[in-house]
Amino acid sequence: MTATVRTLDVARVRADFPILSRTVRDGKPLVYLDSGATSQRPLAVLDAEREFLVTANSAVHRGAHQLAEEATDAYEGARADIARFVGVYADEIVFTKNATESLNLVTYSFSDDRFPYHVGPGDEIVITELEHHANLVPWQELARRTGATLKWYGVTDDGRIDLDSLELSPATKVVAFTHQSNVTGAVSDVAEMVRRAKEVGALTVLDACQSVPHMPVDFRELGVDFAAFSGHKMFGPSGVGVLYGRRALLAETPPFITGGSMIETVTMEGSTYAPPPQRFEAGVPMTSQVIGLGAAVRYLEALGMDVVAEHEHALVGAALEGLGAIDGVRIIGPTDNVDRGGAVSFVVDGIHAHDVGQILDDEGVAVRVGHHCAWPLMRRLGVPATARASFAAYNTLDEVDALVAAVRKAQSFFGVSAAKADNGQSGVSAAKADNGQSGVA
Repeated sequence: MTATVRTLDVARVRADFPILSRTVRDGKPLVYLDSGATSQRPLAVLDAEREFLVTANSAVHRGAHQLAEEATDAYEGARADIARFVGVYADEIVFTKNATESLNLVTYSFSDDRFPYHVGPGDEIVITELEHHANLVPWQELARRTGATLKWYGVTDDGRIDLDSLELSPATKVVAFTHQSNVTGAVSDVAEMVRRAKEVGALTVLDACQSVPHMPVDFRELGVDFAAFSGHKMFGPSGVGVLYGRRALLAETPPFITGGSMIETVTMEGSTYAPPPQRFEAGVPMTSQVIGLGAAVRYLEALGMDVVAEHEHALVGAALEGLGAIDGVRIIGPTDNVDRGGAVSFVVDGIHAHDVGQILDDEGVAVRVGHHCAWPLMRRLGVPATARASFAAYNTLDEVDALVAAVRKAQSFFGVSAAKADNGQSGVSAAKADNGQSGVA
């Protein structure tokens, strides 16, 4: 029997996203290549949120009436769906307002002496130079508060973690790293990072914001201790993030935000706290957003994450080839399509990234420009800012062609070529490029 090979019906997918049919800038078709910042939402997600709000809106885990019961069932049902999507148990999923809060929850725990793995002077915290600020600044603050030492893996010239740049030691207590870079698109060797951490008894924290929406991800299989991702990058609502923590670890983790709903008992002398995940969800949660995120993961499951990954792999390959064929355009990150995700950053010689973005916008092509909340990485790679195209399941090869054509239009507009390029800085935004700030981050 011949195996059936699934392919993505992109036209059908696009029909599920009403915003993709709109026009921008004097009637040009929208080419949305900024899903790495925020993805668009399908009708299934919009409908799920609306259905909840018009039929069952109520506070969860409170009240004895039918609406409260229905709201709680929908909320916890979404938790179960999201847990299944990333291969873990429902009680290992904590809802936060975004991935940044999830990561701050974890870093805070390492400063609390109630946490068995808390750090102090003489201990080492290890991160990488590849990190988004959300997985960098909280660890800097942890080191400042506790007296622990912050160390990091460096980055190779093509934007991957340099595994030869650092040796862990018995003093290493936690290793935090990204699964996929939001700048270079490089996919980290999670197995090797986890192996090294376990060898010295350190815990691992994974920033999975750029991986969970785009490829099959199973946290249990990866072997990480904590992981964070956000709803708005994976066809879901803004205002909801997710923290995964191994069940045994969450049971030992103290609360981050305290108040109603997360308590077990309260007296005037003190309080005891509910078991996870409720311990970490103080107050009335973002119920409709969680329900929308549950709908988003069901939508992605129906597409098939292996199919989504294969489709995006083809888009990235086409973008690398198309942009790489333009004189004066330089890819910032791996130029081959191996262990690489859907973020393609580039610079155009002689034109500041912000100006590239403006011309692309005039052509209807939406990309992100700036330092991408990764200043140390940009400095390491020797660029103040880049333009970044990031792909999702609803993008097409025709849109890759539109991106390439718009970049050529930018070169033509500014009258630059590879021969004229000086230091990659010209145009109206060059004066803003002193510290990587182009007015858009």
